[in-house]
Amino acid sequence: MSPLSAINPTMSAYGLQPRAGFDAAGLSPSRLPGIQMPTEVGQPLDITPAQPAGDSFASMLGRMVSDVNAKQAIAGEAVGALQSGQGIPLHQAVIAMEEASVSFQLMVEVRNKLLEAYQELMRMQI
Repeated sequence: MSPLSAINPTMSAYGLQPRAGFDAAGLSPSRLPGIQMPTEVGQPLDITPAQPAGDSFASMLGRMVSDVNAKQAIAGEAVGALQSGQGIPLHQAVIAMEEASVSFQLMVEVRNKLLEAYQELMRMQI
């Protein structure tokens, strides 16, 4: 049921009818090409896990480290190409370096959180 469908019975009670080509709110779809009228809410979408269940924590960390390593290598190649005078623009080299830096900082922060969690587990008394 559309939220605007309640307007039609109210208009009918006063003897009013919407004009042809207009909806219950008096809006013409042709006058508002980018706006769609509300539709009914369906069933919620199925939620699926982002990663397969068989993927281990160790393999996820290994992938993260290899991704950071690959970004570091790309940044190194970009800087080397820039220094040797190849046709790489300066902004692309800077972007590659910043991307590698941010991904490395993220990896360090994840490592720090994992280390803190491990130390907290070791301090627990049994």
